[in-house]
Amino acid sequence: MSSSPSSPFESSSDPHSGSSSGSAAGRPGDGAPKGRKYACRRVTASPQIDGTLGDAAWTSLPWSEEFVDITGDPGRAPRFRTRFKMGWDDECLYVGADLEEPHVWGTLREMHSRLYEDNDFELFLDPDGDGRDYYELEVNALETRWELFLPRPYREGGRAVSPFEIPGLRVAVSVRGTVNDPRDVDEGWSVAIALPWSGLARIRNGVSTPPRSGEVWRANFSRVQWRHEIVDDAYRRIPPHGTPWPTGQAHEYEHQEDNWVWSPQGVVNMHIPDRWGEIVFS
Repeated sequence: MSSSPSSPFESSSDPHSGSSSGSAAGRPGDGAPKGRKYACRRVTASPQIDGTLGDAAWTSLPWSEEFVDITGDPGRAPRFRTRFKMGWDDECLYVGADLEEPHVWGTLREMHSRLYEDNDFELFLDPDGDGRDYYELEVNALETRWELFLPRPYREGGRAVSPFEIPGLRVAVSVRGTVNDPRDVDEGWSVAIALPWSGLARIRNGVSTPPRSGEVWRANFSRVQWRHEIVDDAYRRIPPHGTPWPTGQAHEYEHQEDNWVWSPQGVVNMHIPDRWGEIVFS
């Protein structure tokens, strides 16, 4: 694990490292928005993990509410729709997400890269809801993924375990359009995820069986969206990749990237599990 200032586990300027530590804005209960709830239904047939979300198992599952700005500010409404759906069976927990996007692009192809430096989709799971020992998965449109495990949040002095892997994890992305081609207009991209209960035992104290009906997990979902420009017939992020993050607390500066989430956090910090939504298994 890197200890350089640019490391996402060390830098106090990186919004994805929970840099609100020590501030009133970073404490749960201080004006936090009300968390959302999603009913995670049992499926009778396993959904296909091909990214399309088009088979009968996927279409039987309800969509979540559309994502909002991470702060919950209605004046910062997302420019593009994002939503997810979930289901489960005896083998896996399934997550599907759909991201509207007229220009699908990506640059990061190496697994366990800092994918929030591209446009990405992220999920966060805390099975027992205690705000500790939680899992994060990030995926970009190139199907690159980054898995992390947090023994405790960064604001409590936590250090991410990365790389981290859920054994048997399956991830697939489907693009409705073309990737990295600015000559056309795309519709968006979707991602399908299967997390085996046997693999999730790593974050469930060894429990490898499905949850009981009525069991509640803490969870949230995020989308990082950068603006771009077209230079020499290619997409270029604004600001370009490699630009240092601003110094100071994450909630104190204007972010160049948009952070859209299912359940609003109240501040620009995903690593406050107390403010996540609830997944209710049924």
